Amino acid sequence: MECRVLSIQSHVVRGYVGNKSASFPLQVLGFEVDSINSVQFSNHTGYSHWKGQVLTADELHVLYEGIKLNNVHHYDYVLTGYTRDTSFLEMVVDIVQELKTANPNLVYVCDPVLGDHGSMYVPQNLYPVYKNKVVPVADIITPNQFEAELLTGKNISTEKDAVEVMDLLHAMGPDTVVITSSDLPSRLGDRFLVSLGSQRHVRPDGTRTTQRVRIEVPKVDAVFVGTGDLFAAMLLAWTHHYPNDLKTACEKTFSVMHHVIQRTISYAHELAGPGRRPSPPQLELRMIQSKADIEDPAIVTEATSSC
Repeated sequence: MECRVLSIQSHVVRGYVGNKSASFPLQVLGFEVDSINSVQFSNHTGYSHWKGQVLTADELHVLYEGIKLNNVHHYDYVLTGYTRDTSFLEMVVDIVQELKTANPNLVYVCDPVLGDHGSMYVPQNLYPVYKNKVVPVADIITPNQFEAELLTGKNISTEKDAVEVMDLLHAMGPDTVVITSSDLPSRLGDRFLVSLGSQRHVRPDGTRTTQRVRIEVPKVDAVFVGTGDLFAAMLLAWTHHYPNDLKTACEKTFSVMHHVIQRTISYAHELAGPGRRPSPPQLELRMIQSKADIEDPAIVTEATSSC
């Protein structure tokens, strides 16, 4: 059975971010991907220079109307990431709601990109749109700790706090929540960071059960762009293949991330030379070279049951 994803994200000519980070890995895993590019830039904005165009909410609506007029707007998944415009985000919500009316089984995977490490890097007025409109229609969300705290109004100091935050996020709408990174201490030492996941299931008798997982992820001393987009795409893929097994889905997702990042950092250091810090072009994700790892990742990150 064909599985089709509508991915509304940024596009770059050179490099891997947004749709460039998500499309190839999803296609490799057998998904049909229809891409709407929220921006078209020469490269990501971490470079010294960048040029390009931004898609408006009205232009997004025009593209969607074209798909609708041809009656080819049946989707199994919608995937979204970074945006800076409230009207664009609200249009995405309208599209998701309409697609869910057409297909009640549609799954909306959202990376609620707001900020990190205590500060926002999108305009403040996006926050209420995410909290009140986007998260309630999402089925899977992938916030970092800062974003999870911001959306719920609760700080995370312990694993118990994190579980409570994930339950608050469940109550807002999504059945699957993965906090992609946190400041919680790792059991494996300070060279690892902790990620946490939670997934609600409804049993045949109507009662609910929740699966919690904890993942210790090796830290890497480099700044990558496009990893969050790849992560959300891989979580979409592996939760599709393992819909009631968050542990396996997270192990596959985090293992793909590990292989891609390790290949990228090795190549970047090779290009930069001894003692030199790799540049943004050198740190572009080694996506094509990681095709085999994306298709069948060797499991290097094990998820354990959380409290």
